[in-house]
Amino acid sequence: MRKALTVLVLAAATTTAGCSLFKSHAATPDEFAVARNAPLIIPPDFNLAPPVAGTAGLSPGEAQQQAIDTLFGGPAPRSPGETSLLDEAGRNSAQLGIRSQVWDPDTRIVDKGPETVKILTAANTQTNVASAQPGQ
Repeated sequence: MRKALTVLVLAAATTTAGCSLFKSHAATPDEFAVARNAPLIIPPDFNLAPPVAGTAGLSPGEAQQQAIDTLFGGPAPRSPGETSLLDEAGRNSAQLGIRSQVWDPDTRIVDKGPETVKILTAANTQTNVASAQPGQ
């Protein structure tokens, strides 16, 4: 009985210890070997001056175009192949405002179907948002 109890205690201890008795020590991360981040830098001073009173500012259209040119770099130059393809397609003979006329319900370029025509010809039912809010 005593031998069985000893074997049972040794088996429980081995099971509790798991496989760590039979494996070599696993490499653990070293918390002192962490690389340091570069320090934050102060951005350069762009010497921006406040606007001078009495001078004309940019119009909204000019400001928008300046922002678009700054973001996207303006129109890209076209390659000779692209230019000749566009010339052959008739880019100079297109009607002005054709893109706004395509969605006109009276323009029958493609078969829009009766439901789509009904939606496009529906009256504008948008109401004033301020009057639709309760409590005002």
